[in-house]
Amino acid sequence: MPSDERGTPSEPDPHPLDAVIWRALTGVHENFAEGDERARRYPAAVAPFAATRDTAAASFQSLLALVSGEDQIALFTTAKVEPPPPFLVTRADSVDQMVLEDIGACATHSSVPIVALRVADVPEMLALARATEPGPFGPRTIELGDYIGIRQRGMLVAMAGERMRIAGFTEISAVCVDAAYRGHGFAAGLVGSLVSSIAVRGEIPFLHVFSSNHAAIALYRKLGFALRRRMHLAVLARAEAEAISGRSQHS
Repeated sequence: MPSDERGTPSEPDPHPLDAVIWRALTGVHENFAEGDERARRYPAAVAPFAATRDTAAASFQSLLALVSGEDQIALFTTAKVEPPPPFLVTRADSVDQMVLEDIGACATHSSVPIVALRVADVPEMLALARATEPGPFGPRTIELGDYIGIRQRGMLVAMAGERMRIAGFTEISAVCVDAAYRGHGFAAGLVGSLVSSIAVRGEIPFLHVFSSNHAAIALYRKLGFALRRRMHLAVLARAEAEAISGRSQHS
């Protein structure tokens, strides 16, 4: 363990991916950030992710100002979050943060053409995301990075792209394949293509996957990704918004 100037053992510096959302919104993606020096978030149409600088009450107060109505935000943290009222945790789950360790294992080439996806493709991308549920994907998520896809008979049947970025790292996200076209290696081909373009920039690919999604984890391990650490996902809403929603459903 490293020591400080007085010879006292000091804690090692945290890994930059431990606070990936905060680092993204105060770094590469700062132009997307809403908030202040204590709490920041992506615009709701871009992504639901938010982060606080620390767990102080003042930081959660700043975060509360960024959540209105029935809006919900998602946090990735290394420790379980217990936010103060009036926040309500609507979902708590475990997420595996995986980092590419063997780029050779990901040298997978698609057997079908891969196309770049543009703003005009967003309606189809949203429909595919709704059908396959790869994780949050909104009308403006495509602004975060490069998105690619595979078409069959003119229909978008698979896609993947870049989401959060911090110095030296780019997240691969929205990896999904229409149920009727699974088993053809489309996901592996798309991830391999993204890995190649990310590596050319001198960056390390990483991704997040629910710890319970064993099939996806097995695929990513086969493609050279390894677990870096298990993260906590907390989806937060205003408690009063939940109460209003509940009353409206019973009225």
